[in-house]
Amino acid sequence: MPKEESLTPLKMLLFCFHATNTIILSFLPLYLRYKGLDGTEIGWVLAVGPLAAIFSQPFWGYLSDKYKTVKWMLVICIIGLLISSILFFQMNGLVALILMGAVFYFFTSPIGALGDSLAQRRADDLNVNFGGIRMWGSIGFAISSLIVGKVLSSIGVQYMIWPYLFFGTCALIVALRLTDVKVESDPIRLKDISKIIRNKPFFLFLFMIMFLSISHRANDSYIGLYIAQLGGSEGMVGLAWFVGVASEAAVFALAFFWFRKFHTLIFIIIAGVLYSIRWFLYAVIDDPIYIIPLQVLHGLTFGIFYLSAFQFISRLIPKLLQSTGHLVFYAVFFGISGIVGSLTGGALIDSYGGGTLYFVMGCCALFGTILLVVYHILPYGKETTVRNVD
Repeated sequence: MPKEESLTPLKMLLFCFHATNTIILSFLPLYLRYKGLDGTEIGWVLAVGPLAAIFSQPFWGYLSDKYKTVKWMLVICIIGLLISSILFFQMNGLVALILMGAVFYFFTSPIGALGDSLAQRRADDLNVNFGGIRMWGSIGFAISSLIVGKVLSSIGVQYMIWPYLFFGTCALIVALRLTDVKVESDPIRLKDISKIIRNKPFFLFLFMIMFLSISHRANDSYIGLYIAQLGGSEGMVGLAWFVGVASEAAVFALAFFWFRKFHTLIFIIIAGVLYSIRWFLYAVIDDPIYIIPLQVLHGLTFGIFYLSAFQFISRLIPKLLQSTGHLVFYAVFFGISGIVGSLTGGALIDSYGGGTLYFVMGCCALFGTILLVVYHILPYGKETTVRNVD
């Protein structure tokens, strides 16, 4: 089977899943506002997702490594996504939204990590560029944000479940046609997890990037509310996400040309500097229209940061535990960071406004960047010591 043909279902899965993801990221805060929740209450609902991710992502990653399949874990999670989303969007009270949200995120949060883990492995197997596969998720995110933003501006944010179910169903259909990974080693056992737990460079790196990912996740949760606070519409929120993720797709697509120029840590530090500048610029904006062109920086921050960090941690963990390690990374990036970003971000935007929130995010990203520079100077961050742990 030709390379492109064998990768088509995987590319379409990433496209469809991230199309659903943009609906949640871009419009769920606005939907919850429509339901009558204030900023702090929205923060509690949004924090449920990262909390569920801390447990669900290592859980599904372990099952994937144990049974040596990514495909069928993805299929199970997408079925869970479809069923739980229908129930989640029927909830009205804060407690009901939090409880059903935990079930919803238990199935949805691992899908991105499992998809990226499968893409990384398939890219290695076929000797192709991981960024060239991953960019299809960004394209799906961008197109969905633009189209769904315009649709919801016309019909109302309360109907966001319908485009969500459409893209979710498409994701399930293409997931059934995926080519699974081939793992020649024996299935992992629980005691094998100690290889990750003892991996000090891995966990030190996760701690340091957490300050960048907290700021990133706070922006994911509140950029829609910030644009609305400045006087923007749902359509402007969708356009902002489209510009941002289109630039991200371009960074992924061109990764083959720029990625091997320097040590991956150098790119992560560059992304950290750009994150700091980006948030400080957002903090002083008084017209939402200026956010649109500045969203180009999304590709130069998240695109560079995510691709570099994912590749870096892939070299810090043994192949036997790739899915588990990737989902531990996801649990930190989208889990712990998401909880902190959602809860503190909700309180800050409620009490002091979006400008203060983005200033604090800029300080947080700057601190994380300084830590990464120190990490790079230490032996842990040197090219010669970045290796798999046996």
